[in-house]
Amino acid sequence: MITNLTSQEAMALEDKYGAHNYHPIPVVIAKGKGAKVWDIEGKEYFDFLSAYSAVNQGHCHPKIIQALTDQAQRVTLTSRAFYNSELGAYEKFITSYFGYDKVLPMNTGVEGGETAVKLARRWGYKVKGIADNQAKIVFVDGNFWGRTLAAISTSNDPSSYAGFGPYVEGFLRIPYNDLTALEQCLSSDPNIAGFMFEPIQGEAGVVVPDEGYLEGVRALCSQYNVLMIADEVQTGLARTGKLLACDHENVKPDLLILGKALSGGVLPVSAVLGNDEVMLTIKPGEHGSTYGGNPLACAVATAALEVLRDEKMAEHAAELGVFFRSEMERVQERYPLITKVRGRGLLNAVVIDNTEESEQAWNICVDLAQNGLLAKPTHGNIIRFAPPLCITREEMEQCVSIIESVISTHSK
Repeated sequence: MITNLTSQEAMALEDKYGAHNYHPIPVVIAKGKGAKVWDIEGKEYFDFLSAYSAVNQGHCHPKIIQALTDQAQRVTLTSRAFYNSELGAYEKFITSYFGYDKVLPMNTGVEGGETAVKLARRWGYKVKGIADNQAKIVFVDGNFWGRTLAAISTSNDPSSYAGFGPYVEGFLRIPYNDLTALEQCLSSDPNIAGFMFEPIQGEAGVVVPDEGYLEGVRALCSQYNVLMIADEVQTGLARTGKLLACDHENVKPDLLILGKALSGGVLPVSAVLGNDEVMLTIKPGEHGSTYGGNPLACAVATAALEVLRDEKMAEHAAELGVFFRSEMERVQERYPLITKVRGRGLLNAVVIDNTEESEQAWNICVDLAQNGLLAKPTHGNIIRFAPPLCITREEMEQCVSIIESVISTHSK
């Protein structure tokens, strides 16, 4: 459908006919290419959110779109009631790509998280020997992995869980970036089957753990026979300057959850990867998805992964990330309105003052949009900056100028 609406008309329609479960920046995107998007009226913007890191490869990457259109003309969906021509080759490719025995394909990131929880519980019963219905999964404060009842049952953010109870049982929560707390938890309860966490917390405001945290998590999970479950839906796929955020400390989780950029932002695709000891505890008919592993998704995901590899996007993200953070630190020195700069690769954030209730970060993002750069606050006073990984050095320099100009205006 091609709309002839104005931006104001399009926003009015969403307000009237859509559930009010989002509060978007007032921009109506109609076109995207590379690191840029355009609104209905044709105004150009740099995209510094990348659909929450789903568009790592850039908007409408030609190789991914070609894979989509080619496969769409053959067959798009068969369900898993039958074999399809694309799934086996994709499964071989992605398991080799990440070094695991098996993959369980799903659609959305939260489905990947739910799948990992189910796998960990089943492994706990079948392999670890936990009594039926006693398995527990440990999460961390500030976690965010979706909006299902299981996901919000692990959250300590009232905006996620309040008013949606009763909640799913069997989940524990400890502080993030705290190996002492993790060891106390794992050593005190033999019914713990898994520890699920983000190697860098995204929605919490790009919280990077201390050096050695990931290594410590791996060691403790091995010591106490607990599955290390890495939620790399947002941090994976070259976003942080490595293929996976876990690669910064050369650790390998027992279960790896991928999503978002696994399709380059073209359609929902997610995956859980693991080895046979865990993956083969689920038998036919015990878990699945009508769309999971569909031929269209398999073709698109293969192309999306090839783009990351062939265009060396992890290396590019690492290099430009260092430049961006150094520039933001320079801006911070000039304008103390920015109190913190943090991140890794091209997953970065700045903290605006120290009051989550302040609307200043929102107002800054509105002004950034007016000046041609799209970003969004999280947790009130944190602005996340995550452009597509195809952004050039020259484009990044333009974006730094836009950010600095807006920050200077709000510092007066």
